[in-house]
Amino acid sequence: MASSSKRFMKLAGMTASIAGKAAKNSFKNLSSDENKRAEARSQMMQDVGIQIAETLGEMKGAVMKVGQIASQYKEVFPPEVAAALEKLQNNAPPMPYAQIKSQVERELGMPIEEAYLEFEQQPFAAASIGQVHKAVLPSGQHVVVKVQYPDVDKNCDSDLKQVKMALKMTGVLSMSRELQDQIFAEIRDSLKDELDYVKEAQNLAIFGAFHADDPGLIIPKVIKSHSTKRILTLTEELGEPLSVAATWDNEVKQKIATRLFHFSAGQIFELYRMHCDPHPGNFAFRADGSVIAYDFGGIRTYSDSEIQLFRRFAKHALRGDVTALEQDLVKLGIRREDDVLISGSFYQEWLAIGLKPLSIAPYHTGPFDFGSSTIHHEMISQAKQGLKYFKQFQPSASTMMVDRTVSGQYWNLVNLGVEIDLSPLVKHYIDY
Repeated sequence: MASSSKRFMKLAGMTASIAGKAAKNSFKNLSSDENKRAEARSQMMQDVGIQIAETLGEMKGAVMKVGQIASQYKEVFPPEVAAALEKLQNNAPPMPYAQIKSQVERELGMPIEEAYLEFEQQPFAAASIGQVHKAVLPSGQHVVVKVQYPDVDKNCDSDLKQVKMALKMTGVLSMSRELQDQIFAEIRDSLKDELDYVKEAQNLAIFGAFHADDPGLIIPKVIKSHSTKRILTLTEELGEPLSVAATWDNEVKQKIATRLFHFSAGQIFELYRMHCDPHPGNFAFRADGSVIAYDFGGIRTYSDSEIQLFRRFAKHALRGDVTALEQDLVKLGIRREDDVLISGSFYQEWLAIGLKPLSIAPYHTGPFDFGSSTIHHEMISQAKQGLKYFKQFQPSASTMMVDRTVSGQYWNLVNLGVEIDLSPLVKHYIDY
């Protein structure tokens, strides 16, 4: 990885370049009409998004992870920037084996040949802050080893500070300073949690115990003797990717969809903690409907008051009580407190779209076909129609991870192509 000074110079250069573009755009459009200004700003945001994505994509480590996390919060950024950051979700190029070997030996305090009977030099997964190798313990047990890149944790704070500065200088973050600080604190906490493999080992134990009643929901177990803050050795639990599961019978898909639903809803409403990265690469599937869940670094813990507010909001949404719903949105920090009146029909239109996949009457009855879902297109269309209320809403630090999880699981069911009635599962958690 590049030295701290080189990383700083690269990020500082990106920030200066973006600031110049923003200033040039402002000056050039002083006398333009509103439509031309909007068009020019959209083009500038597109250029800025590409520049940020390219710079962060070149830099393995915390800064790339910052970009990946940021890409999940589409409501925080203009669509042009969010679209560019999404490209960072792709696998990163692997780190040379010699560096991985040194990291393993440094962490475990012994030669890699002593620690493992076999250790595959080529990783089967490489990401922004580490990569995963298959291995065999001296006992003969097959395991996977998650290895964090050297020094990635040391650059975390400075990387995040530079990215935040770059985004602020373009006016990308059109929100109060207090809200900016809350959102970046959320991203920083999420990132630091992902860099602490001891904490991830604890999460694996907690979530493994929570889901132990369902043998079809499989969470790898930690091999403590071969795990440290930067190395995590886990039992090998293999399955098929989502693309293969999508070819199976609908009956099997329904078992998978049910488990994915309980995986997220059960955690938030009963455990008060949630696995917040439902990226399809973090799951594997078996032909009996079993689901294997990976990567328990990005966990969000919630207070009782937060969960009760989420539950109340869900209950009011399911009942179609838009007056109470708006009050909940204010408490959640999503609806700004102002004197602007928003018609009840505005909320009803959103409910008619958002509750359809859950098979909630009267919006939809019977199984919902996720494979042919147009909900995401309907939401984009509705957002355009509701632009007059745009300034009355803002991102909320307390709901960002929930939004990310709900959106991610929706796309998992779409890509699975399942046809299912989720309303009985909803009633299991929300009495409406």
